Amino acid sequence: MLMRVLGAVLLCQLATATGLAQDSKQEDATTTCTFEDGAEISVRYIPVENNKEKIQNGRVWAPGGSPMVLFTPAALILEKSQIPAGAFSLYLIPQKDRWILVVNKNVNAGSKYDERQDIARAPMEMGQLGEPTSTLEVSFGRMGPRDCSLRVYFGKTGGWAEFLEK
Repeated sequence: MLMRVLGAVLLCQLATATGLAQDSKQEDATTTCTFEDGAEISVRYIPVENNKEKIQNGRVWAPGGSPMVLFTPAALILEKSQIPAGAFSLYLIPQKDRWILVVNKNVNAGSKYDERQDIARAPMEMGQLGEPTSTLEVSFGRMGPRDCSLRVYFGKTGGWAEFLEK
């Protein structure tokens, strides 16, 4: 039995090293922000490469073909919309001078975007970066005791939106 396990492990390593095993997705990255009361929100996303990802103005964008995923143990406010505790898909809608952050309640893997399941949409503040990023970068900045700013950088474009703990 031990020999079978070792053989399987070696075969997997050999297949990976020689390129026989193909990983169709890049590894996920996660960013977090902790509110003053200890509640921690996080976003999981795929850090896609800028030169391999096409975004179109006015079209919903899920980086790497998968939406970013927001996890929150606390109720949040985005713009004027209330977001309950739970898990949610995040999409971006790039436009020429502004991006829209979309919070959607459908988190089923592989499902298509359905606008009817949106629970919040918020315009993002925008700016130009001095140096372009080579991959999508998503991070949080804690702006106050109950305020976490989600920052999204892609190429030379940066956008941010505020999540307030309710």
